[in-house]
Amino acid sequence: MKNQLDDNLQLKGKRVLLRIDLNVPIKNGSITETSRIRKIIPTIELLIKKEAKIIILSHIGRPKGKIVSEMSLEPIAKKLSEYLNKKVLFNKNEINQNTISETNKMTNCSIMMLENIRFYKEEELNDDKFAKKIATLGDVYVNDAFSCSHRSHASIEGITKYLPSYFGLQIVEEVNALKKLTSKIKKPITCIIGGSKISTKINVINNLIKIFDNIIIVGGMANTIIQYKGHNIGKSICENGKENLIKEIFEKSKNYNCKIIYPIDIVVSKSLDGLAENKELNNVENDEMILDIGPKTISSIKKTIENSNTVLWNGPAGYFENPNFEMGTKKILDIISDKTDKDNIFSVAGGGETVAAINKFKKLDSFTFVSTAGGAFLEFLEGKTLPGIKAII
Repeated sequence: MKNQLDDNLQLKGKRVLLRIDLNVPIKNGSITETSRIRKIIPTIELLIKKEAKIIILSHIGRPKGKIVSEMSLEPIAKKLSEYLNKKVLFNKNEINQNTISETNKMTNCSIMMLENIRFYKEEELNDDKFAKKIATLGDVYVNDAFSCSHRSHASIEGITKYLPSYFGLQIVEEVNALKKLTSKIKKPITCIIGGSKISTKINVINNLIKIFDNIIIVGGMANTIIQYKGHNIGKSICENGKENLIKEIFEKSKNYNCKIIYPIDIVVSKSLDGLAENKELNNVENDEMILDIGPKTISSIKKTIENSNTVLWNGPAGYFENPNFEMGTKKILDIISDKTDKDNIFSVAGGGETVAAINKFKKLDSFTFVSTAGGAFLEFLEGKTLPGIKAII
């Protein structure tokens, strides 16, 4: 990628506005999952090495342009300080002339984190005046928030009009990993894709059919296919009226010689907190819901992955939050992990629920690359150009 942060870029004494994604889960004031914080450390350490003055822009949640105390970045500034073993000054004040003065007084290698940028309604409107105002806080802009780069926001796109702009280390790693998936890849290549609605991922599926050898559909979206194939799915989550969409998937897959795989047996229950029961597809009762894939499906997936050299995973196999229905997701993780370790295949995982599952089963280091992005991850796989990437290239 062009315009990326590297060892040759001179930043000594420069105020670097660093846009990162620190949108991590917080419960009762405590951060419950820190992978997004940990992934950004190398970029910050490189900027410290370059003796830059680092001003961090980020967000948490969707405050919709209002100050919401529960969405303050202050706990994240403290956690980042712990990881860096270095003070991170948290500036909760409104961005104004005083903020500019404070950034000018910063010493080399110091770090300041500003309050949630989404507390300003102008941020999500990509307001040009606001983008220009933010830009006055720095001399250089670095975007290392791939997971936000599908948004045309002021701190992602608008700001690049007013400052020399570069990509951070994390965003370069993300883009290179996803480019490898969709271009120069070692076949056979398999995608496991889950989620509740097939309509939200139809563009991804249609794009990947052209490239992938196998697409395995699991999770709630598989129920829509199971119903399309004539089976009763009881009270399972499902999208009705998607027959033409599913027909299109199967027809297109034949044209590109891509095999579409869906569950051949399932795990059901009468409630989300009920007991699990393995069943064949034609044995689901009206008062039951499908909450995981069955052992025969797991065996089929294992065989497919073991014959693959590249694997992409996006979306759990079932309601993994309940241990009664975690087996499919856990087994997929184990299969990909073992294959990656044994044969050094190229394995990529991404998406919020996927990362949550990976963290639950402590498999973060078992993939070649794990993307913390959700929407940006999917839009890139759809073949779209992301506004935050286009603005700097």
